[in-house]
Amino acid sequence: MFVDTHAHLYSEQFDADRDAVLQRALDAGVGKMYLPNVDSGSITGMLALEAAYPDHCFAMMGLHPCSVQAEFEKELLVVEEWLGKRHFCAIGEIGVDLYWDKTFLEQQLTAFHRQLDWAESLKIPVVIHSRNSTREILDALKKNVTYRQGGIFHCFSGTAEEAREAIGLGFYLGVGGTLTYKKSGVAEALEDISVEHLVLETDAPYLSPVPFRGKRNESAYLPHVAQKLADIKETVISEVAQITAMNAEKIFKRNKNAPFI
Repeated sequence: MFVDTHAHLYSEQFDADRDAVLQRALDAGVGKMYLPNVDSGSITGMLALEAAYPDHCFAMMGLHPCSVQAEFEKELLVVEEWLGKRHFCAIGEIGVDLYWDKTFLEQQLTAFHRQLDWAESLKIPVVIHSRNSTREILDALKKNVTYRQGGIFHCFSGTAEEAREAIGLGFYLGVGGTLTYKKSGVAEALEDISVEHLVLETDAPYLSPVPFRGKRNESAYLPHVAQKLADIKETVISEVAQITAMNAEKIFKRNKNAPFI
């Protein structure tokens, strides 16, 4: 069984054929799909998908850095309220995004640390977005003296040294479609990183792997990522599937009864 640790399957891009997309994933052997939240606007659709597929889809709760604007405190309040209502498998996706600009960098860091604190209180992992900001995220994690729950660096795109730093801090590295891109540098960064430190993801509907690059991504394409990883590590796809699925279980299997503080 494959586990897709990061898929926005509640996205409006799937409104026309969502059930077919889920069935294709199941037919491809993708038995579990973890759903990262974006902001208050994505919660209803995400929870509806989880309710429709309770054995296969699992919701996170968090505020995406690209949704951190001047009034981000209002969005964080929504996250906090939901964390007090029910269990979530993780807080995510959270972090820093410097791809477009650095206008709200301080606000993104404030939101990141706040959500790290909540995750520590709940004893659940975090799923980190670090586009063009791996160094900033690592530095922030080192400054945070309380968070010890680990989690995933979603769509890891840092250097080999940053990969080792993240692992040293108790994190796994999310590997998706970019692994199949010739000029992404991901394969080189992970050359000496064991599969024991990796998990698979799609980030659907984004970042489709070769041969679907440029098209809408979906969880059914995850085996293409797994096969590429198996080729790089000179092993078989079944071993990659087994190890990465076990890693995902280790990350997300946390205390469902932990009180929210």
